[in-house]
Amino acid sequence: MTNKKQSSSKMASLASSVLTDSGSSQIQKTLAGSVLSQSSSSHQTGSKMEEIASEVLKSDKYNDTTKSLAASVLSQSNKKR
Repeated sequence: MTNKKQSSSKMASLASSVLTDSGSSQIQKTLAGSVLSQSSSSHQTGSKMEEIASEVLKSDKYNDTTKSLAASVLSQSNKKR
């Protein structure tokens, strides 16, 4: 099934900034890569990325940028999973 949802240009821009910032954490870069892969394609979030993004949103240890990326990743997920 083709995913018709795509990351917004605002989220793609944030993801690009995260990937080029040497101060970004590994989790931010992982989530940003997923956001960018969904910005102009029909790619859909995989189950492993859904788990990672879900754990980020549940945790208090992540900042707003990381949580925004995680929310974007989850918005591209497969609702049937």
